[in-house]
Amino acid sequence: MFLRFLLSGKPLALGLLLICATAAHAQGPLTAPLTAAYSAQAFPLVHAHQVATLCFDATDAAVVRVAAEAFAGDVARVTGLKPRMQTGAKTPAGPAVIIGTLGQSALIDKLVASGKLKARQLRGTWESYSISVVEKPFPNVPRALVIAGSDRRGTAFGVFEVARRMGVSPWVWWADVAPAHHDALYVQPGALVQGPPAVQYRGIFLNDEDWGLRPWAARHLDKDVQDIGPNTYAHIFELLLRLKANYIWPAMHPGTKAFYHYPADPVLADRYAIVVGGSHCEPMLRNNVFEWAENYEHEYGQKPGEWRYDLNGPQMYRYWEDRLKQSAQYESVYTVGMRGIHDGSMPGPPDRAAKVRLLDTVITDQRRLLHQYVKPINGQPVPQIFCPYKEVLTLYQAGLKLPDDVTIVWADDNHGYIRQLSDKEEQKRSGGSGVYYHVSYWGAPQDYLWLSSISPALMSYELSKAYALGAKRLWVVNVGDIKPAELETQFAMDLAWNVGRWTPATADAYAARWATETFGAKLAPAIARLKHEYYRLGHAAKPEHLSGVSFTAPEQDQRLADYQKIAAEAEALEKQIPASLRDAYFELILYPVLGARLMNEKVFYAARSLELAKKGDDQALGFTQKSQAAYDQIQALTRRYNDEIAGGKWAGMMSSHPRDQKIFEMPPVANAALVAEGKAAAAAPRAPEAALATAPLMLPATAFTSKGAAPNEFLAPLPGLGLEGQGLTRLPYDVPSFAADIAHAPYLEYRANLSAGPHSVFVRCLPTFGLYAGRGLHYAVSVNGGPPQTVDVNVPADSKQWKENVLRGFSQGQTTHEVAASGPATIRLYLLDAGLVVNQLQIQ
Repeated sequence: MFLRFLLSGKPLALGLLLICATAAHAQGPLTAPLTAAYSAQAFPLVHAHQVATLCFDATDAAVVRVAAEAFAGDVARVTGLKPRMQTGAKTPAGPAVIIGTLGQSALIDKLVASGKLKARQLRGTWESYSISVVEKPFPNVPRALVIAGSDRRGTAFGVFEVARRMGVSPWVWWADVAPAHHDALYVQPGALVQGPPAVQYRGIFLNDEDWGLRPWAARHLDKDVQDIGPNTYAHIFELLLRLKANYIWPAMHPGTKAFYHYPADPVLADRYAIVVGGSHCEPMLRNNVFEWAENYEHEYGQKPGEWRYDLNGPQMYRYWEDRLKQSAQYESVYTVGMRGIHDGSMPGPPDRAAKVRLLDTVITDQRRLLHQYVKPINGQPVPQIFCPYKEVLTLYQAGLKLPDDVTIVWADDNHGYIRQLSDKEEQKRSGGSGVYYHVSYWGAPQDYLWLSSISPALMSYELSKAYALGAKRLWVVNVGDIKPAELETQFAMDLAWNVGRWTPATADAYAARWATETFGAKLAPAIARLKHEYYRLGHAAKPEHLSGVSFTAPEQDQRLADYQKIAAEAEALEKQIPASLRDAYFELILYPVLGARLMNEKVFYAARSLELAKKGDDQALGFTQKSQAAYDQIQALTRRYNDEIAGGKWAGMMSSHPRDQKIFEMPPVANAALVAEGKAAAAAPRAPEAALATAPLMLPATAFTSKGAAPNEFLAPLPGLGLEGQGLTRLPYDVPSFAADIAHAPYLEYRANLSAGPHSVFVRCLPTFGLYAGRGLHYAVSVNGGPPQTVDVNVPADSKQWKENVLRGFSQGQTTHEVAASGPATIRLYLLDAGLVVNQLQIQ
């Protein structure tokens, strides 16, 4: 049986297909050409200018009303007709949409009791829902669309799933993605069941909001408090529900007041059924930047003591206790442990062992408070997380013993590569593990707060790897200001809902799926190509990282050409975008593509102007003008984002110089005086220039001529992953290491014509980390059957080599081999460790 939506009103209108599914997470084609013909068997959501009534129980969870009201608005967006809503046990005459939660809705429970609705797959599950057409559910109701949830969020997710398949994007408000108009909406008979989600808690961290979200919120939504307040959070919480997310770390940067400072905030989160947590430096839901450093005296009538638990434990204990008294009535996830006031290391004794003991005391006392004030739900432990972020990981590695039910939330290195995951023993912990992941970041070696360029392919590889090693309890993604990380945020939440849908082997296709949903099937292939190139170029150097990566002149020329090509395509495509979607296209596609192109032009043309000036070449001044023009266009483009798009809706959201980093300034360029100096220098006698080095032979990892896999595993190509978008790795994830048994290791063989003599083989890899403590990222190279030489490209986070690796998008090893005679040579590359992703071989 199929359950599908027919969107009609015009001949051969496009429809949205809702598939028949009994397995969790089943998905079907998003769109399919359907006839506009009326079907007598269809449920008429909107038919002949009449719209079905929305029915729900007023005693159901508050989020059910929230979802129903949003859905009524969505139907109006699509058809121009807004459904009437009815609460209570009484049903209307005529078609009805019945929305409710098992055990909390009299309407839903009556349908279950009568056998009209099957609840077996929902009962007792987490955040699951069914969508079905039911014949004659009640007297005077000939047919109903029934959306039933296993719990309050399951119901809301079911409602928003219908809206999404009706053509309403999750970004309908946050990115102005207007749905297409249709005069009628029909649902064919059938049933859909989805859930539970792959990851229990899934959500976002609002962070580094100083240059976007906070000034924008103060200007538009929360003028009374001049901050990110309840009006802003209402829109954020609705977005999370539309993305099937359930969890948030609220904004907490200096200048933003604490979430709990505004009494309406936690009440609102509960109404939207959003679980509130706190970041790695916010234990017990306390925002220390504001609540300890700034507001403590106002709250307690005295100044706070030092932020050291060994010296000021009683004051800190009470500070945490008071928050638990406030939060106990709400659904929360509590961060245990502590760091500095903001994003610094935990103050305490200088001795590491003593600091580990102190941290153990902190966690013990925090858990005592949780046991005293927060009641477990359904007999389950109160959700608690410990995030070994940055230096806290070294304390954990030094012997900190966590209670078994605490969830370890492993952090990435802030650039998309997870530093460590659970080993075999840690995977047995009842609290399991999770991931804290970045698609926006302020910090070393360089920020990337302006544009979002971490690809779905990289996110899928790292997060799927984490999931395979047990990180199933909680995923939280640092999304900065939300904009412009819309696609990346949606991908992370889609993956967390159904981790098997977008594997590392298929994630490269996500951009096409997303573009189809957002802009329609006709425009999707062209938009997907733009995104693929944007991610490929950004992997080799994010626009914000150009000052930290060296490119040769030919490499610069190629990057400029590639960026100019996709920018021209993006500008040409804008003319084909329907007027109703032009704002969305600018926000989601055009601004990032043009911004990235202009940043590369600004930096490279400036450097070229100086190089030519040193030679006294008058062309230097032309490159100066090009660099200045690129800088000016970035400013103009950003003004358009803030002042023109959506009628000025986003004024204050986009900054062209977040944190005023030097990369955003106009770089030094040549002028006439420098050119004159260059001419004078050129006239003086000079030493002959050294001959240029021969370009290396470059082989994509996927260009192997033969391969050999170990038993029970395979060598998988990963499109879109890493340097030049061509990655290759061993799967499944946690397979044995062959570092001590090279002869039996899986391998790839390559053929190349080499001259006699010594040759270096450079292997470029994804700059990730070994799976967990004790695991490396080893490979070995043999040329013409010679002895294999082993390299480990696993480097410590925060090391000098790591900094270079994450900026340029690859780690690299080198081996040297002697070739006896010129001619065809065989290069064998052994993949010794799981987690190693090879992108490219270079032979010199």
